[in-house]
Amino acid sequence: MAGKNERIFVKGNEAIAMGAMDAGCRCFFGYPITPQNDIPEFMSKAMPASGGEFVQAESEVAAANMLLGAGACGVRAMTSSSSPGMSLKQEAISYMAGSDIPAVIVNMNRGGPGLGDIGPSQGDYYQSTRGGGHGDYRLLVLAPSSAQEAYDMTHQAFDLAFAYRSPVLILGDAIIGQMKEPIVRCAPTLADPAEGKEWRLEGTAAGLKAKQKPRAHRIIKSLFLMDGELAGQNMKLQAKYNHWKNLVEFETFEVKDAELVVVAFGSIGRIAKNAVRQLRKQGKKVGLFRPKTLYPFPEKALAKLAKEGKRFLTIEHNLGQMVDDVRLAVRRDADSDLFCVYPGNMPSPDDFVAPILRALGRK
Repeated sequence: MAGKNERIFVKGNEAIAMGAMDAGCRCFFGYPITPQNDIPEFMSKAMPASGGEFVQAESEVAAANMLLGAGACGVRAMTSSSSPGMSLKQEAISYMAGSDIPAVIVNMNRGGPGLGDIGPSQGDYYQSTRGGGHGDYRLLVLAPSSAQEAYDMTHQAFDLAFAYRSPVLILGDAIIGQMKEPIVRCAPTLADPAEGKEWRLEGTAAGLKAKQKPRAHRIIKSLFLMDGELAGQNMKLQAKYNHWKNLVEFETFEVKDAELVVVAFGSIGRIAKNAVRQLRKQGKKVGLFRPKTLYPFPEKALAKLAKEGKRFLTIEHNLGQMVDDVRLAVRRDADSDLFCVYPGNMPSPDDFVAPILRALGRK
């Protein structure tokens, strides 16, 4: 590993793998799909070298269920995939959420629907922020816009997963995963043998030595059949999700005097920031609001900007998904225009200048 404060040049996918390793990840379960393949490739070498376990499962379904098993035992574990593979993981993710099982899941979003292409897209926003599988549940969703954020957010995701006993999703795309940038790694997290000791599964008393105290009987499940039992579990989960509102993170750029605020996340947020810079040089009063947490969504911060009289333009690499959350956030005082980058196209800052100027000129 690099020395303290030493910058290393890596892909975003590699930064995610390094973030997991430095956060104490002990198990990785994956299955190959572009554009996230650098993650399992890295982990296939790093996990065994560190004394952990790497498994290339027979399918995405198997990988997700292996993740469930490791998380139930209190092990820091991760899986990664890209859009079609994430669809296959949804049943197990719903089970993990319903069973209060911590896990870290990475989706490097590719174009769709269907097999689409291997290029970037943000078409999995709905799937990521609305649960994705069956039932009423949510995931903590973090959206990096750089290799450094990909590293930092993955490292953070493990602590959040165990603090809240919940799956945490890193939502990137082919741009984030494949670009190379310098990052700075932090000191590796030492494994805490007591993590999850109050709930993790440790086997039965049959395997204990005669003088050892029998282990408490524990059940981790998402099946609740007794009268009122499932309602109680859903109330507990909802209370947890409400508490996540304290975890909201976002970036603002040049919004103080802005007449128009561009709202964009991930790689598109980064590209849009350059477009805002260009227009600022021309004296145009535009700014950028970039959510870092997609769930919980920074609705209060956007509502505050709307109350100040700002207007909004949402830019997304899909046909319009996050715009629903933006419009809900600002609905009392404003609305949001929408500019879509169609999946299959690769945008540049210049592509955003004209739609921003149109929205700026619209009264």
